[in-house]
Amino acid sequence: QVQLVESGGGLVQAGGSLRLSCAASGRTFSSYAMGWFRQAPGKEREFVARIRWSSGSTYYADSVKGRFTISRENVKKTVYLQMNSLKPEDTANYYCAVALAAGKGYDYWGQGTQVTVSS
Repeated sequence: QVQLVESGGGLVQAGGSLRLSCAASGRTFSSYAMGWFRQAPGKEREFVARIRWSSGSTYYADSVKGRFTISRENVKKTVYLQMNSLKPEDTANYYCAVALAAGKGYDYWGQGTQVTVSS
């Protein structure tokens, strides 16, 4: 079992920045990748970014490329999402998730942290 706890959400003006954190814990922990997703009211959940745990390689949705940066800190088992140049359309509940193996989707999800960007 893996537990994920997100933090760092809040209210920010357009053009501002926030950094989200996702701390992972559990009796045993190994993962293939961790990702960030978001869901706005009335919309489906969408992929934001992911990072492969061993290599550190990253991948981003086109909508956030160049503005968001995903990173990890292995010792702390924590993944970060640095969000810059925020736009009102970035307003959503942001979730982190962990994939234990390649090609099988995400296995565990956090509870989410709310990000609100005012215009």
